[in-house]
Amino acid sequence: MARQGDFVQVLKEQGYQLGWARGDVSVPGGVNVPVITDGTTVFAMKYSEGVIVAGDRRATAGNMVMYDRTDKVLELDRYSVMAIAGVPATAFEMARILEHSFKYYRRSQLQDLSFEGKLRALAKLLKENVPAALAGTGAVAPVFAGYDQQRETAKIFFYDILGAEFEGVDHAMSGSGSPTIRGILHYLNRWGEKPLDQFSEEEAITLALRLLTSAAEFDSATGGIDREADLYPVVKRITKDGVHTIGDVSLKATFEARVLQHV
Repeated sequence: MARQGDFVQVLKEQGYQLGWARGDVSVPGGVNVPVITDGTTVFAMKYSEGVIVAGDRRATAGNMVMYDRTDKVLELDRYSVMAIAGVPATAFEMARILEHSFKYYRRSQLQDLSFEGKLRALAKLLKENVPAALAGTGAVAPVFAGYDQQRETAKIFFYDILGAEFEGVDHAMSGSGSPTIRGILHYLNRWGEKPLDQFSEEEAITLALRLLTSAAEFDSATGGIDREADLYPVVKRITKDGVHTIGDVSLKATFEARVLQHV
């Protein structure tokens, strides 16, 4: 009997198992493992009004660019997002499960799932995905960011592929371009003119574009900004008013005025 509001348990009772965790997929002879598509790079950082979450749009498979329009910052409900790094197929499935889980809980319990409940729901899915993660066929290392309505504050958490949960006090990142971004954010937050949580929204978005441009410079798996194709990163802000996507028109204007001009 499923616990009230537990959508994942309802799925399990109907025979559902997460992706590769079914255990019915194997590679004949243990050789010729297919090249798995990966998505990088994502990060979240606090600013004066909440959290900015951003991600490049490139998906790679080995040394091949598979797609340059991947959305890696996925909205789960009005107040939370999951930014994905790892195998998109698994990550997208997790995001869909979480989105429906949060809706199911809200409609069955007539209240929103707590922020802690959302964190545990994601950790549980990652732990159930451990066999695929260890096999290298379904590893996901997400960043979770949201607004905790009960405590009236924005929070950032990041996970390893086994489901361990860590809070990013000021920022968190994942993916192959994350070392560059982590170093820059640590430096700015500690020795910059002001800490990140005092940045205005315009300053935070400008920094996000600069960070992804820097990561793309040093990491081939991170997609840069393609002005000719009007291709810009996915950038979302999370505040007390909920999740809002920064449009490409706004990103283009900021990029041309504040990134290209070195302002």
